[in-house]
Amino acid sequence: MKVIDKIHKAEQEGRPFWSFEYFPPKTAQGVQNLYDRMERMQRYGPEFIDVTWGAGGSSAELTTEIVATAQSVYGLETMMHLTCTNMPVQEIDDALEKAKNCGCQNILALRGDPPKGQETWESCKEGFEHAIDLVRYIRKKYGDYFCIAVAGHPEGHIDNPDKDADLQYLKDKVDAGADLVVTQLFFDIDMFTAFYKKARAIGINVPILPGVFPIQNYTGLKRVISFNDNFVPQKIWDELEVIKDDDTAVKEYGINLAVEFIKKFREIGINGFHLYTFNLERSSRIILERLNLVAPLEAVKPLPWNQCLTSKRAKENVRPIFWKNRTKSYLQRTETWDEFPNGRWGDSRSPAFGELDGWGINLKYPVDQCIKMWGYPTCIDDIAQTFARYCKGQIAGIPWSAQQLDPETDIIRQRLAAINLLGYLTINSQPAVNGVRSSDKIYGWGPRNGYVFQKAYLEFFVSPDKLNELIDKISGNPQVTYYAVNKRGDFRTNTQNDEPNAVTWGVFPGKEIAQPTIVEGVAFMAWKDEAFELWNRWARIYDRESDSARLILDVCSNWYLINIVHNDFQDENGIWRLFDLEIDGEISRKLMQSNGISR
Repeated sequence: MKVIDKIHKAEQEGRPFWSFEYFPPKTAQGVQNLYDRMERMQRYGPEFIDVTWGAGGSSAELTTEIVATAQSVYGLETMMHLTCTNMPVQEIDDALEKAKNCGCQNILALRGDPPKGQETWESCKEGFEHAIDLVRYIRKKYGDYFCIAVAGHPEGHIDNPDKDADLQYLKDKVDAGADLVVTQLFFDIDMFTAFYKKARAIGINVPILPGVFPIQNYTGLKRVISFNDNFVPQKIWDELEVIKDDDTAVKEYGINLAVEFIKKFREIGINGFHLYTFNLERSSRIILERLNLVAPLEAVKPLPWNQCLTSKRAKENVRPIFWKNRTKSYLQRTETWDEFPNGRWGDSRSPAFGELDGWGINLKYPVDQCIKMWGYPTCIDDIAQTFARYCKGQIAGIPWSAQQLDPETDIIRQRLAAINLLGYLTINSQPAVNGVRSSDKIYGWGPRNGYVFQKAYLEFFVSPDKLNELIDKISGNPQVTYYAVNKRGDFRTNTQNDEPNAVTWGVFPGKEIAQPTIVEGVAFMAWKDEAFELWNRWARIYDRESDSARLILDVCSNWYLINIVHNDFQDENGIWRLFDLEIDGEISRKLMQSNGISR
């Protein structure tokens, strides 16, 4: 969707809106950390995010990759920066096509900074001289497909001391086809107000989003203003002087200053603002909290999983639960599908998952961090302790999930830790939910005034002996269905047919019942290859002949992957009773041991 359409909608509804800016990190781990942060910050409800383009096109490839991932994996409406610096027309065409192919319809057209080591800006051969040339080119070649934003300079451009002339250049960019203006950061609110009023007076009628930079530390502020020689009022310097050596106090000052600015924007009729996050999360979150800004839940979470914003998957409304914690691999496995859902989960479905090779499986953490989290296991209890520690939030991830458990698992967190200590190594779960309001902050999703439901679900690895014991218990409970499989493909189930089993659904006014999350046999068999391969990846961080590698490979070769659905969603404890006979006596002892408590 075009950002300008989202802004117009927010303006029509009379509600405030905001956006976040990120830059491409320099390391692979930094990129992974940024993705984790973007996913968390999605919950704060930005209308869109934008991703910067490194000076001289230095981060061009990574920028387009981050844009594509944000659109497809995290469902974030994204605006891609695009500069003229070191960018001949052919490379601009390539960048625009990549943006279009991944569903990005928003471009921030900039002249750009000089390349590294070059003091003055010069156009490259077969490139553009000014941002307006880029705006005109995009409009001529793509018509109205892209929303085009341009930069505004409240203090005037550093290369143009004539502020009035610079403002006229901004109007020329708007007249050439720009849809909105995003300003550079500033620290003088009166200067911005004067700029805004002059812009309106000369006929710049498109939305103007003020760029807000929450000050993080004293030296960081000095570095930031050195880029464009920004003016900082003496009052701010004086107030910072007292606390400049206390980073915590400076951050608090920066948050309060940003809140003050945003309140003043409202006084002059500006409902939206753009936060320069510098890839940091805390200040942005606190600013929104102190302003009591909460995005409508149906906008943040229209489905229980992040909806892909590529045009090809625009109608996708059903996914298997197995890839809940590994969305990117699911998207890559299904990228060749022509339509969604296209009967994939009905009678005409096809096992069209892509091959395991070609899209890659990884642990998402460097080896030293993996070892720090998971140690050197030498027995099953060591592995169980690692899984339990993850469930209790004591380590950041496990191979099957690189992020912390969702808030909805808080009510079952201790039980998850408990059954892991008993040898049921959990990798996916959800609690039973019976008719919670769709506006609920933890479980809610979809349109307002609806109700959402969930069946209790558990997925875990289990030894063959424990699997047999568990299946005996399941056989006496008609409400429980399961699929189990080992690495070799030996398959067991108690389902009477191969129809999809909806485990999440919602009932909303004036709509059919939505069933966006399912358990399904074909999908489970495709997922099992990835699930078992992650054991191999874990083993590879150790010496091949070590006890740790041997233990992990033994689990991979001999244990089963099983998923269990308790179909009575009104019975919130039903799934746990399958483990009660063991939990009653053993549970407290093992939990106390895992917490370092002895009797």
